[in-house]
Amino acid sequence: MEKFKKVFKISELVCPHSLQYPENQAWGFMDPRALETLYVIRTKILNVRMFINQGSVTQRGLRCNLCALVKEKTAKNRAYLSSHVLGKGFDFIPEGMTAEQARKKIEANKHLLPHNIRLEKNVSWVHFDLANFSGDKIQYFAG
Repeated sequence: MEKFKKVFKISELVCPHSLQYPENQAWGFMDPRALETLYVIRTKILNVRMFINQGSVTQRGLRCNLCALVKEKTAKNRAYLSSHVLGKGFDFIPEGMTAEQARKKIEANKHLLPHNIRLEKNVSWVHFDLANFSGDKIQYFAG
């Protein structure tokens, strides 16, 4: 856990509502495999800062039942089954490159990924989440 804390602040990774819990508990809300994958993408593949939750942008990491995206679906009586609510998905903007450049760099270095992931295509940010499939390290999907 310490290596993650050297690279990420908990406030970058979880919604503000989750910060009401002690820091160690908030870290525990996330899947360790997702944290490990995020760490590898940042430090070994892209090697740039990632803008996840920052300022008024608060729902790119862990989302709880009080977050607007989740509440909106609930109010419409719709299930919201997202990797974000399971602590298995992140959205980010990579510093100094476009989302498409980052996706291509991740693809070119997929052998470094510790776990299989899904990448969302055709969006101006990078979304990845853990995926349960065998074979190639990366699956693409349109959100």
